[in-house]
Amino acid sequence: MNYKEYNDNELLYYVHENNEDAVEIVYKKYEPLIYNLANRVINYCQNSGVEISDLIQEGMLGLSKAIEQYQDMKEASFYTFAKTCIERKMISAAIAARRQKHKILNESLSIETTDEDGNAIYENLLSDETNNPEKMLLNLETEKNILKKAEEILTDFELQVFELKLNDFNYKEIAEILDRDVKAVDNALQRIKSKLKKQINQNSI
Repeated sequence: MNYKEYNDNELLYYVHENNEDAVEIVYKKYEPLIYNLANRVINYCQNSGVEISDLIQEGMLGLSKAIEQYQDMKEASFYTFAKTCIERKMISAAIAARRQKHKILNESLSIETTDEDGNAIYENLLSDETNNPEKMLLNLETEKNILKKAEEILTDFELQVFELKLNDFNYKEIAEILDRDVKAVDNALQRIKSKLKKQINQNSI
């Protein structure tokens, strides 16, 4: 088989039919993308113990997830879906590597936090950071719940930007990691803040 003779949907059909040649072809086809993304992200993992081989492995896992979960949808090609899955796995690795130095999420307070008398202090948490939706959200939820809510209301790109920003990546770094310009990152952050602020104002988080 020559992958150039088949489109992604045809290859995926053969993959799900347990065609080993098709599986090998898909991985070979997307290998350059994985290496390209790994070479971009490794720049932000220096002195963290993460090697480029680790990122490549994460990328392969991301591709495997894409193959398993992709369904032919008009709004997303397999390439777009696969690239997102690969990026997310690598970004997660980069974030984990930097958390020793940057612990923004780990220091967040739970919405269930209580005072000395055992009373919920939800209102106090709300009043602490009224002008900063991102910090408000950090004070309202643990990391797990923050990301769970974010996954519900943000697009894939916005979620990637959100995770990177919360872990102290600057605009330029985020733009380079996601292969977008700084303006696109800034616009995404503005949308993120607006969406999160709306959720907070509606008391739905």
